[in-house]
Amino acid sequence: MDAEPHGIAADRTTVAAAIGEPWSNSQTEGQITKLKLLRRQMHGHGSLDLLRARLLGAANLNLHEN
Repeated sequence: MDAEPHGIAADRTTVAAAIGEPWSNSQTEGQITKLKLLRRQMHGHGSLDLLRARLLGAANLNLHEN
């Protein structure tokens, strides 16, 4: 057996760099997650027009919440 670390320990420098950075892409990742959820919900149901309407509706709700 080799003694190489696994998980976070294997990427210690990468994790340290990610924690130390002042910026994050979590906002982008959140939007991608919402889009994937909508896509899965609508798979085989509806058209591109319906998807566009749902996305624009969700975007308008987010604007009014902030």
